[in-house]
Amino acid sequence: MNFHQQEHLGSILGIGKINFMEAKAITRHIRQSPRKIRLLLDEIRGSNVDKAINYLHFSKAKAAYQIEKTLSSAVSNFMNKSNDENVTVDKIYIKKCFADGAPHLKRFRAASMGRISRLNKKSAHLTIVVADKEK
Repeated sequence: MNFHQQEHLGSILGIGKINFMEAKAITRHIRQSPRKIRLLLDEIRGSNVDKAINYLHFSKAKAAYQIEKTLSSAVSNFMNKSNDENVTVDKIYIKKCFADGAPHLKRFRAASMGRISRLNKKSAHLTIVVADKEK
């Protein structure tokens, strides 16, 4: 299949679909376990951005700070990407958010009988995708 056939096929598949704009922000190598970050992500997934930022700002969890920074970056990316001047935070929601594992910091500590035991200090990659609400 040559290039022009793929372009034509893509235009046929795109008929009848409404494209909604979305933007993404990624924070890498967060020095916290992905499991602990996912606890907060499950709370804000699918909610409006203004409610999520309010929830994260007053949360006592350590992960809330990093998630709030990444979310505000995603909203900023969305505002820069949109051509519409009157896009407000009320119209934006969190489409996807997930935390993946990152490389571990491998450390060692003393164990009994002169041996050593290994400590894996986990870190995470955080991805947040925001989109505008359907009209």
